[in-house]
Amino acid sequence: MRIGVWRNSVTAAIGAILLICLASWVAAQDAHFHNAPPSSSQLKNPYARQKAPAATGSRLYSTNCGACHGIVGRGTGNIPALSQGLTQSAPDGEVFWFITTGSVNNGMPAWESLTEQERWQIVTYLKSLNNSSSARTTSAKTNGPALVDVTPVKTNAPPPQAPFTDFRLEEPKQVRKITLQDLPAPYLTDSAANGPQLVARPRDAWPKAPAGFRVQQYATGLDNPRLIRTAPNGDIFLAESSSGKIRVFRGITADGKPKQVELFATGLNKPYGIAFYPPGENPQWVYIGDTDAVVRFPYRNGDMKASAPAQHIVDLPHGTGHWTRDVRFTADGRKMLAAVGSASNVDDPDTTPDEKNRADILEFNPDGSGMQVYAYGIRNAGGGLAVNPTTGELWCSVNERDGLGDNFVPDYITHVEEGGFYGWPWWYIGSHQDPRHEGKHSELRDKVIVPDVLLEPHNASLEMTFYQGKQFPTEYQGDIFASEHGSWNRSVRTGYEVIRVPLHQTSRASGEYEDFVTGFVVDNGHVWGRPVGVTEAHDGSLLVTDDGSNSIWRISYTGADKVSDPRPGGSGRRAELELNTHKGERQMLKEATTQTKEN
Repeated sequence: MRIGVWRNSVTAAIGAILLICLASWVAAQDAHFHNAPPSSSQLKNPYARQKAPAATGSRLYSTNCGACHGIVGRGTGNIPALSQGLTQSAPDGEVFWFITTGSVNNGMPAWESLTEQERWQIVTYLKSLNNSSSARTTSAKTNGPALVDVTPVKTNAPPPQAPFTDFRLEEPKQVRKITLQDLPAPYLTDSAANGPQLVARPRDAWPKAPAGFRVQQYATGLDNPRLIRTAPNGDIFLAESSSGKIRVFRGITADGKPKQVELFATGLNKPYGIAFYPPGENPQWVYIGDTDAVVRFPYRNGDMKASAPAQHIVDLPHGTGHWTRDVRFTADGRKMLAAVGSASNVDDPDTTPDEKNRADILEFNPDGSGMQVYAYGIRNAGGGLAVNPTTGELWCSVNERDGLGDNFVPDYITHVEEGGFYGWPWWYIGSHQDPRHEGKHSELRDKVIVPDVLLEPHNASLEMTFYQGKQFPTEYQGDIFASEHGSWNRSVRTGYEVIRVPLHQTSRASGEYEDFVTGFVVDNGHVWGRPVGVTEAHDGSLLVTDDGSNSIWRISYTGADKVSDPRPGGSGRRAELELNTHKGERQMLKEATTQTKEN
């Protein structure tokens, strides 16, 4: 049975009382930046449009804000850009108020520890980014990382307690499994703010794959490459979200490069999801999930440029918070599915209008009519929907909530039950109540579906795909590959890899997953790559987008006795960045972790 307006789970009487009591408050607050009090808009910026304070603010921003919000305010992952949108349209005083007050439950610390002068200087810098040439140039050319190498710094933190891990122990073929019994208590550790500092790929760094697999750089110099999807004819469609573009790649040369590249469409609004309709060998349309709407272009196999302007299909909930909108069609083509992530970390939808129809997978007819809520309580599946080509079953890749500690709450990959409830924000991973919503919605406790595969908390799991090719060994047939963008809310970072979820030729997961492509982390402060998208190319290789190095990587199988580093002069060895830093660190961590498990 489909769910309509599911949030009416509170009784109509209580809902009416809440609406009466909150109507004036919501009306007043909804018009202001992050619910800033109206009086804050009257605060005057003493440094407005002054170059010297903006320059000082730039340095303060880089030190205190850049790790999460990105260089020149362009955002990182699902953390929205500050160089455009609400931050630029809000009064200076409201931005100042939010910097001062923060929103701890949503991952934004209060910066009242900075002097008033410093906070105003940050505001002045942020306002200087609106349409600035430096913001556009940095985004287009480098996506943020400075073009210098970094000397890796040893991480002195103790080893993680199994089954949890961190970047120091991530290596291809390492199998992991997290169960309900492994979940720690909330707040066992402090909530960390440890966003990555992006750097250029060091000269001796290269993605690492299992023995027998080869990693090549398929394309580089891209602009914020995000979701990637294969058309029925084998062409590769890529969303370059920051600049509003869809790019198409055709073919693979002998050295692993595209044979042809064209710009399919421009002028989109943070495009992410890509879906071909109707499903099958001869689509007539390509649908694009913008951050605020689904649009479509006429499409025939082989088109590398749009033949007509975009047609608007349906508006989607949008605003603050998670901005990616993946789009898929059911196997029979009768319904379109769009994943819309939450506007916040844990805001209560009962009292937060911005959360209406968010943290949901929404269902529509292909023409945009007939909206239903297909599944709910899914904090953010906007990074990855997939339909199992064998069973027709919908699956998703989910970013769970932050702020409860290093090893809490696990991200996950799961099949999606129609009408299913997955917990957010009141419950998580079955009948566990979020302490920030204690006592709320007890009637939903036993309805929470436990996901199929629990991933490392804060991994930021994004696009996923089912492997149907013939190039990889037969044991990989039907398995899931997913890109893990990497943590910001963990004291020692995790993720920044591609994982494999074995389905054992049964279309069912048994809870384990394994590291498949690693090596994107320099140390606990710096990374050079961040996987986002993954798709299967026509020849059975995998293509992985990386919005840290603005690249697409190609993973192909060459035989069990071959190495994974194909670079000229590679000396027939694997490129292991960790060996360039502290050769014994990985082994010591393994031994310490093993000893912990035995004890």
